[in-house]
Amino acid sequence: MSDSVALADVIAVACAEAWRGDGEIFASGMGVMQMLGARVARATFEPDLMISDGEAFYVSGDLPIGGTQKLVEGWIPFRSVFDTLAGGRRHVMMGASQIDRYGNSNIANIGAWAKPKSQLLGVRGGPGNTVNNATSFFIPKHQSTVFVPSVDMVSGVGYDRAKKVGGFIAKRHDLRRVVTNLAVLDFNSPDNSMRLVSVHPGVSVDDVVANTGFELVIPADVPVSRPPTAEESAAIETIDPKGLRHREIPA
Repeated sequence: MSDSVALADVIAVACAEAWRGDGEIFASGMGVMQMLGARVARATFEPDLMISDGEAFYVSGDLPIGGTQKLVEGWIPFRSVFDTLAGGRRHVMMGASQIDRYGNSNIANIGAWAKPKSQLLGVRGGPGNTVNNATSFFIPKHQSTVFVPSVDMVSGVGYDRAKKVGGFIAKRHDLRRVVTNLAVLDFNSPDNSMRLVSVHPGVSVDDVVANTGFELVIPADVPVSRPPTAEESAAIETIDPKGLRHREIPA
């Protein structure tokens, strides 16, 4: 990693890129890095995104994470989130405790359903998100216990299951991007299995392979994830003045 660019800033931009080209939709980030990515995208290359304060309002401007001073431009109470979700006018970036090669994700439990080793959040909004609106993921620790051959519980629907159901589910199903501390991945392969898009500075393709519990689609040329532009760096500092991103991704 370059002395002048922190890994967290590279990852923030990688998260922001998930929303490139989305236009006027609800950009919803479920966590610090996810929220930072959405707000950086809005502040720079995707100005029409609708950004929530995480409570009940759409807000304008470059609202800092955890900020209380806000300019309200719309109302989005919790019940309205479900209407927006069902209409497909939302792109959410979630987390995942497990994810497989087709994007089936798990945030519910680790181990057998009848007697799990660990109880997690529950399925929460995973099913609705993954079958109704665009969904991306940020996973802070890329390791083979997270990137698994088969998830212990399907909280979010992957491409193999969506295709099996077919119809409306297959038509609306849209998993965009997976960002980790090692790499950027997507599902733009012939069978929609996970593909390596880029590796972060200082990371090799072999590092990613060694920490993934299934076979990835690996192009002949895998680039290095880009650093932020000057405009993006300024936006990152404005939106995350307390440096909360570094707590999730140490420099």
